[in-house]
Amino acid sequence: MAARVKTAELFRLDGKTVFLSGAAGHLGRQMALALGTAGARLLLNGRNDARLAAFANELDSLKIRAECAAFDMTDFAAVRRFFAECPSLDVLINNAISMTPKSFSAVSAEDFDLAYRSSVTACFEAARAARPALARAASDRGDASIVNIATMYASVSPDPRLYSEPGQASPPHYGAAKAGLIQLTRHLASELGGEGIRVNALSPGPFPKPEVKDRDPKFAERLAGRTMLGRLGEATEIRGPILFLASPASSFVTGTVLAADGGWTAW
Repeated sequence: MAARVKTAELFRLDGKTVFLSGAAGHLGRQMALALGTAGARLLLNGRNDARLAAFANELDSLKIRAECAAFDMTDFAAVRRFFAECPSLDVLINNAISMTPKSFSAVSAEDFDLAYRSSVTACFEAARAARPALARAASDRGDASIVNIATMYASVSPDPRLYSEPGQASPPHYGAAKAGLIQLTRHLASELGGEGIRVNALSPGPFPKPEVKDRDPKFAERLAGRTMLGRLGEATEIRGPILFLASPASSFVTGTVLAADGGWTAW
């Protein structure tokens, strides 16, 4: 890039279109705010029409352009139809997963199937369907990006000593599916790199919802003590990492996993 480009401009997404699944969720909302504030036009995906519409209205009040794309990412026919109609797409963020927390003894084979289908297979189908639109964006504007949202439990196991009760721990079908997503990220980066499409994974650590901390403060303290920073992540702290991977600031970064976990997985 030209030397005269200001560093701050590398993080701008003006004139670019971003598709975000799981957009109205705990971290999805913060991702949308970061990307929209950087100038992106947002395509908000989720299964709850009313919830998406309310969030889109909220973003509109902040002068962020947002449109609703309400469908289930495991409805692969709907995924293909949607992306076939996209003339160009700059960023695809695969954040959604369908997963019900359960104790080890309660997890079923069907739970594994759904977690894998909604994370790994859905990511693959979305990337393949969006490939032409992403390639056009890369050709026209020099950069396109796919970001897959993983988890620290894709690379380490939950420590049962941290949890107040067995069912509170991260379930095996969640971490196993996200581990598959990380390896798929590497495969996609290899496949799509020649077209100027970068593919990376973002691996969040402990970002519990406020109600979790309020309901069990001792549990929150134990989680915080497991990070190198001695605290839990605030949802707003996902904004910087997602913007970095989505924007030209990471133009030579592909096939990698960015951990945002307070050092949890580096011990």
